[in-house]
Amino acid sequence: MDSSIRVAELRAGRGVRWLTEAFGLFRRKPMAWIGLSAGWLAITFGLLLLPLIGGVIANFLQPVFFASFAIIALRQLHGEKILMGDLFLGFRRNLRPLVNLGAVLLMVEIAVFAMMAMLGLPMAATGDKPFTVNEYVDALKGKEWILILGFLLTVAIKGAVWFAPPLIALHDMSMAHAVRWSAYACLANVGAMLLYGLALFAIFFAALIPWALGLIVVVPIMAISTYVGYREVFEASA
Repeated sequence: MDSSIRVAELRAGRGVRWLTEAFGLFRRKPMAWIGLSAGWLAITFGLLLLPLIGGVIANFLQPVFFASFAIIALRQLHGEKILMGDLFLGFRRNLRPLVNLGAVLLMVEIAVFAMMAMLGLPMAATGDKPFTVNEYVDALKGKEWILILGFLLTVAIKGAVWFAPPLIALHDMSMAHAVRWSAYACLANVGAMLLYGLALFAIFFAALIPWALGLIVVVPIMAISTYVGYREVFEASA
């Protein structure tokens, strides 16, 4: 690993502070961050509507957009303007490793899904008709642990690479190098990461009531918080 990189070991409570500090950045430029988040979601969902290849491309590009969010947050802290075109800054900074990260994450998620199917998770109804909700709930009885296992594995994988996009974009790291540093940082700060994840889940749930209007604020805060956490863990002594 690069000896010039340092990982701070933070108190668990700092994980919640990442979200409050992200809100502080959001509050200074709310319309800009709402526009950026809406642009990201519009592009992502637009790609998902494309048959066959759209979902693959959307997954490949997620680390690129989160690299853009990190660069934008850094620029905001330096007093620079935020523009809609900044959503594509990640495409100009070490693009190939970011896309490779998206590809690897997609393959890992497919592997987790395949494992769940092998363990007996119901995937399709017999015959030509799809499951109804009630039929699927009945088929799932006694196999809920498979869903829980798949969810925990997915959370662990996402958590392990949480800091990888800003590391790739801001330190010009290779994908493998960034993933190693990100996983190490997450293990060193597992308490902060757990509280951050729980707090993020709680505010997402609260944002859904009523009519999911709170997502207008929560989605930008989530995007900004990835940079806030990276900065505290990797630049605390800088």
